[in-house]
Amino acid sequence: MHEVRRVAVLGAGSWGTAFAKVMADAGRDVVLWARRPEVAAAINEQRANPDYLPGVELPPLLTASTNAARVLERADVVVLAVPSQTLRANLGHWRDLLPAGATLVSLAKGVELGTLKRMSEVICEVAAVAPSQVAVVSGPNLAREIAAEEPTATVIACTDHDRAVALQNACSTGYFRSYTNTDVVGCELGGAGKNVIALAVGIAAGMGLGDNSRASVITRGLAEISRLGTALGADPMTFAGLAGLGDLVATCSSPLSRNRTFGERLGRGETLAQAEEANHGQVAEGVKSCTSICELGARHGVELPIADAVRRVCHEGLSTAAMAKELISRAPKPE
Repeated sequence: MHEVRRVAVLGAGSWGTAFAKVMADAGRDVVLWARRPEVAAAINEQRANPDYLPGVELPPLLTASTNAARVLERADVVVLAVPSQTLRANLGHWRDLLPAGATLVSLAKGVELGTLKRMSEVICEVAAVAPSQVAVVSGPNLAREIAAEEPTATVIACTDHDRAVALQNACSTGYFRSYTNTDVVGCELGGAGKNVIALAVGIAAGMGLGDNSRASVITRGLAEISRLGTALGADPMTFAGLAGLGDLVATCSSPLSRNRTFGERLGRGETLAQAEEANHGQVAEGVKSCTSICELGARHGVELPIADAVRRVCHEGLSTAAMAKELISRAPKPE
C-alpha cells in the first residue's frame, strides 16, 4: 500500500545526509536537496559531503540537487531534515511541491518556539495533511556513527502502523535496525527533551563533576521528560525505549553530541556567545528548546527543575555553580 521506491530528503546537513545514505544503502532511489550548489556538486561528483561528513563515501543511488521541485518529483517519502526552528518557514516554501499522499518524515528534534508545537504538528499544519501521513524518526542517531555504518537501532513512529512498517522496510540495512511505534507524542518529546538534559550533563562535566553526578542528571532528566510526555498523552513505556533512554544516553555521553559539548563549554565558564563561536556559529538545539519545553511544562502543570535550570543558565545569566547548588538542595521527596 505504501511502497517506497523514491525518497526525497530535504536538508543536506550531517543527519539528513546520513539518513539519505541509509535509505540508499537499503536500495531506494534517494535525491537530496541541498541549499548550496557546492554541496550538491560534491555529492554528485565526489560521492561525498565534506562539510558535514568528511571521509564518508556516499552510495551511487544517492544524488543531490538544489532544485526542490526536481527533488520532490514522484517522491513516495519526503524526509524533512532541517533544524526544528526553521521547519515551518522551509516547509512553507515546499508545500505546493509535495506529492499527494507521500509520507512526510521528520528528523528534527525540538518544540517550536512561540507555538509550543511538536514537529509533526507543525508539518500537519503547514502541509495541511492528516497526522496519519506524518512519521518521526528518533533514537540514538549520532550521524557520524551511522554514516560510518556502526550498528544502531532507531524508532519510526507513526499513528498509521502500515506506513511505519513501509518506512521500516525502506531503511533497513545491515547496520541500521528500526522498530515501529505508534506513540508519536512520546517519541517526539523524548527527542526534544534529551537535548536539554544533555546540556545539563555537559555543564556538570565541564564543572569537573564525575560519573555519579552525570548519571544522576541523566536519570532525573529522564523522569522529567517522562512526566511531561505522560501529561501530553504519551505512553510512559516509550521513555524506557530507544526514543527515550536510548537517545538520552547517546546524546548525554558522546563527544559527537553538540548539546553535550556546548554544555561542557558553559560548565567551564564560557558565555553563551563564546560557546556558540566555538561551535562554528551554531547554537545547540537544546539552547532554543529549553524555553519552549519549560513553557510546555508550565502550560500542563509539570515541574521540570533541570530544564528550567538550563533555561536560566542560557537565557537569564544564572551561574552554573548556582545551578548545581540549587538542584542538589531541592526539597527532599520520594523517587
